[in-house]
Amino acid sequence: MAGNTFGTLFKLTTFGESHGKAIGGIIDGFPAGISLDLEAVQNDLNRRRPGQSKIVTQRKEPDQVEFLSGIFENTSTGTPIGFVIQNADQRSKDYSHIKDVYRPSHADFTYQEKYGIRDYRGGGRSSARETACRVVAGSLARQMLNELSIHAYTSSVGEIALVKSYQELDLNLIESNMVRCPDPETASKMIEKIEAIKKEGDTIGGIISCVIQNVPVGLGEPVFDKLHAELGKAMLSINAVKGFEYGSGFKGTKMRGSAHNDSFNEDGTTSTNLSGGIQGGISNGMDIYFKVAFKPVATIMRKQDTINEKGESTEIKGKGRHDPCVVPRAVPIVEAMAALVMADFYLLNKISKQ
Repeated sequence: MAGNTFGTLFKLTTFGESHGKAIGGIIDGFPAGISLDLEAVQNDLNRRRPGQSKIVTQRKEPDQVEFLSGIFENTSTGTPIGFVIQNADQRSKDYSHIKDVYRPSHADFTYQEKYGIRDYRGGGRSSARETACRVVAGSLARQMLNELSIHAYTSSVGEIALVKSYQELDLNLIESNMVRCPDPETASKMIEKIEAIKKEGDTIGGIISCVIQNVPVGLGEPVFDKLHAELGKAMLSINAVKGFEYGSGFKGTKMRGSAHNDSFNEDGTTSTNLSGGIQGGISNGMDIYFKVAFKPVATIMRKQDTINEKGESTEIKGKGRHDPCVVPRAVPIVEAMAALVMADFYLLNKISKQ
């Protein structure tokens, strides 16, 4: 299976399945001599792990990362960083009823058609459990880019949405509630909505907003490897993501150029930032901000019409432990993928200046 490596100079290759013995990864291109806080890496994993609150899947995975190589005395050595996360609470029997049946809006049918075989236990390789590996790599990348600030947060759940921009919010409140929304009043409404949806045996989607601050000028390439294009690719590689927009996004289509253009100040900053911190595919030093849209989780606790491997019509109903809304746990994943992109372009920019 190809497509398991992300990045050009700063590369992450992941391996493992949802219900296999373990998942893990190899990070290549990490510079030597960087002091690392491995507790901070574990903390980021804890923000993504299942079972952390009543509004997420109750699968109990400790998600304890074990580093195998590339780190000596909490300092990067410049060699590949290998790590593994054991799967401790897989219940494969929860998936025996779908062994020969395709779940609607899952990868079951496409994997079977493409490879002629599939791991039906939790979706195997297509499971969002793989994203734990991205969080490990992204957490290390953020420590390499310690001057950058990357904050993601839940900005909508269904029709419940924040009306404030990130400049108007206290981003220190992101971790103050289980839905990871920095506005307490809106967060309460989101939690109430998710709980109600869960009781109905259904699921709901939402949006994660992300802002990257203290970005140096010059990251990104002008044609095919534009910074915003790579950020979009990174976000769209996350399970359940259906949309990505940066800067003014789709709202910009309703504006005139005279209102949309960002006028320059004498110091090179801009008076507005509808460009979202990127112009011509290259960072301009202003804040980079974007939104990532997540669909409702495909596994629902209701009967659905589907087909089996023989093409026969049948019914299916979800079993086991699943998220009623993936958005709260996806916040650290969005941050991690943003960090991987920024780390890669940071290294590319250093080489281009040599």
